[in-house]
Amino acid sequence: MADLTDQIPERIAISLVVNGVRRTLEVVPWTTLLDALRDRLQLTGTKKGCDHGQCGACTVLVDGRRVNSCLTLAVMKDGAEITTIEGLAKDGTLHPLQQAFVDHDAFQCGYCTPGQICSAAGLLAEGRARDADEIRELMSGNLCRCGAYPNIVAAIEQAMSRS
Repeated sequence: MADLTDQIPERIAISLVVNGVRRTLEVVPWTTLLDALRDRLQLTGTKKGCDHGQCGACTVLVDGRRVNSCLTLAVMKDGAEITTIEGLAKDGTLHPLQQAFVDHDAFQCGYCTPGQICSAAGLLAEGRARDADEIRELMSGNLCRCGAYPNIVAAIEQAMSRS
């Protein structure tokens, strides 16, 4: 009979800077960034939607770029800077996108909102969107089952005009 300890995968130590705080974790190789954030770091703002990279609910910023965290292995991001929805507000003040989403009532159930806002923050940093049509195209990886798209686009336009 084989020793069961031979079947237990080795944990890998990784270090992430999450919302400005260095965090060290030991994870099995198949742990997604999403699961590391939610289950190991208790940052539950990032949502698990489809778990296949099709809905964008899990979008976070990795080194300033938007990433579907459900498709990203945590070990691949060792040393990276991760920003989640919890890390966007500063000193008790909402991030301009968060405030714009409130101003424009750009959510209904709210499940997709953290991913929408993180994706929009990445979009603004990219500087590629110039109008509503380009916002819609560049945000097409983030789905809203409630259909709040007009208000989401208006919120992003507001944040663009103020940045």
